[in-house]
Amino acid sequence: MSTIVCFGEALIDFLAAPIEGDGQGRVFRQFAGGAPANAAVAIARLGGTCEFVGMLGKDMFGDFLLDSLRAAGVGTHYVRTTDQAKTALAFVSLDVRGERSFSFHRPPAADLLFAQDDFDDDCFRDLGIFHVCSNSLTDANIAETTITGMKRAHAAGALTSFDVNLRPSLWPAGKPLIDRIWQALALADMVKLAREELEFLQQGSATADATIARLLHDARLVLVTDGAAPIRWHTRNGSGTLPTQQVVAVDTTAAGDAFIGGLLCGLQRDGVNATRFDGFLADTAALEHALRYAAACGAFAVTRHGAFAALPTHEEALAVLATMRLP
Repeated sequence: MSTIVCFGEALIDFLAAPIEGDGQGRVFRQFAGGAPANAAVAIARLGGTCEFVGMLGKDMFGDFLLDSLRAAGVGTHYVRTTDQAKTALAFVSLDVRGERSFSFHRPPAADLLFAQDDFDDDCFRDLGIFHVCSNSLTDANIAETTITGMKRAHAAGALTSFDVNLRPSLWPAGKPLIDRIWQALALADMVKLAREELEFLQQGSATADATIARLLHDARLVLVTDGAAPIRWHTRNGSGTLPTQQVVAVDTTAAGDAFIGGLLCGLQRDGVNATRFDGFLADTAALEHALRYAAACGAFAVTRHGAFAALPTHEEALAVLATMRLP
């Protein structure tokens, strides 16, 4: 079985507990997180084979993340550590619907220091899928490393997966560089983005259809999620929508990562690689089954607090999938 590599940041999510009374200090609970790390854990918990690649600080939080990745069954052979910066932190508060607000302590942070030379050649051997997100594009050096990783994955014959996962507060002055994001999108075989991220790529001028057509110039599959609303999928030869399972959300932190992890794990389980990908996409029934499984993973995740801690096993995902209505 070929390996999935998830590259980028791992960080600590400090989840705010409700304030219990006047004058009481706010309490935060520590959870392991970070979008590509979450995706790696999702894959491993679902029974897939996955390596996380990134840089952790030599501190108590980096140690906690490394232990958490290993406990979840994620490979950490290519993780690097540094004492030049601390592990990134994110403070998270939730509204009554489980929607998040973030306060990031990054940069400086260890994950931004992963350089092109830190990639181990072995992580591109027997590589099936290479997955990244835009949080490793926020600084020029880590962006160059990410682009290099995507190019090396293509050269190795792997599929590349890009989750836009836009967090404006992580970018200098809160302004994501759209040209840098499009540079990564041009190297992606699969693109996942939320409705508001699609609107960002439109930049107020292009239509949604024109933007998706631009994405499909390079990508072969584009997925647009919108919370509990139906998922929209687009290939070069077709498109469709799928309903999601309606659940009571308590924390949406890892929903998208659970979704993409479920999809990537499903592809790996079915032996879908770069050469078989077009055939898979041509089989609408197979594609929609894979997306329903991914949606079930996302639906399960929002019913639990935390990121790593909220991700389902294969059996838990199947239980949710069994309750989903077919269109």
